[in-house]
Amino acid sequence: MTTLYGLKNCDTCKKAAKWLDRFGVTYAFVDYRDNRQPAETLVEWAKQAGGWDTLINKSSTTWRQLPENRKTPGSDAEWKLLLKEYPQLIRRPVVVTDDGVVTQGFSDNGFKQRFGVGK
Repeated sequence: MTTLYGLKNCDTCKKAAKWLDRFGVTYAFVDYRDNRQPAETLVEWAKQAGGWDTLINKSSTTWRQLPENRKTPGSDAEWKLLLKEYPQLIRRPVVVTDDGVVTQGFSDNGFKQRFGVGK
């Protein structure tokens, strides 16, 4: 089963969920603010996303309001602490399929390609 990670009030996450419903893709939704993900999961997401900087939404209000010294984590441990404190910094949604593949974000074409539908 596919797991859609995001925030329940996020418009992009809602669009992604509606898309999955429309194309009959079975999924579970996990709000990662309410259900904080283990550090190992965050590390795997960052690895598959291409690094911590790619995993983070640096245009978010939360990021812009961070103190400057928090915007330059120097280690995996510092990144994990930052995301434990501010899970909303993760670019949404995070989609994980049964094969362990992790992708981020939503677009109609991206999801069509990801799930092999609507071609």
